Amino acid sequence: MTTVRTLPATSRRQEGSWLTVASLAIAGLVAMASLLGLFADWPYQFETENWALQARGQDVGNLLAVVVLVVATIRMRAGSVRAAQVWVGAQFYLLYAYLVYAFALHLGRQFLVYVAVLGLIAFSLIAALQAALRVPATGRVRARKFGGAVLIGTGALFALLWLSELVPALVSGEVPASLELAGLIVNPVHVIDLSVVLPGMIVVGVLGIRGTRTGALTLPLLVFSTLMGLSIVAAMILITAAGPVGSVVPAILVGVVVAVSLAAAAGLFHETPERPLAEASAAAPPRAPRSRR
Repeated sequence: MTTVRTLPATSRRQEGSWLTVASLAIAGLVAMASLLGLFADWPYQFETENWALQARGQDVGNLLAVVVLVVATIRMRAGSVRAAQVWVGAQFYLLYAYLVYAFALHLGRQFLVYVAVLGLIAFSLIAALQAALRVPATGRVRARKFGGAVLIGTGALFALLWLSELVPALVSGEVPASLELAGLIVNPVHVIDLSVVLPGMIVVGVLGIRGTRTGALTLPLLVFSTLMGLSIVAAMILITAAGPVGSVVPAILVGVVVAVSLAAAAGLFHETPERPLAEASAAAPPRAPRSRR
């Protein structure tokens, strides 16, 4: 039987208080920056129209992530394991978003806000990731397999999408049209996705199907995929509404990915225990000794 090591109650309370404060600070800073990005002209005044619209679509996703983060923080403080996994997924999404903001926007008045959010997220994840995922991949086999398959499919789909744009451009020596529209030298989304996110989704999907401990990242990555997909849909809608460059079809396709990711996340969330397995075992009444006859 696996032994689960736990921190003393005082240490857990102190860590929980620190994470609560950090999470609420992240939520406040992200909400402020996103609202300014959506309703003020100056945050993206030096960007091309296309890149500014993509950033505003990300802002919409950020506000949704703030709601998820705050609710998950409250439930996680009460001891919910599955809320902790949702919290990790929301933090993954915001980490991704603010890496793009910090490295791919012109220096502006919100730059230090982006840096502060990145720092708070990084240290929060370092402090909480092991505890948040201290249970192995759980749930019925069908839910785990569905969640893992969604991650594998999403990772492969977007990898093929980015490579179908990049490989012809690299062979021909021409700049991809999306880079020209965005006014970028290199798209950070391509870099982050192809180097870390998409391979990670595929690997975690496989491990989730197998039921390994690392497969416990399946639910967080499904939450990440849902939030990221919603921000992409928001950006596509804004771009389509702004002019002739854009299409409703890609938004519908990404919307399907969002719906499938959300369904898989909901299934795994329902199957994940509310409290750590060790606490549940400790709270259960002892079994009566079996008589030998």
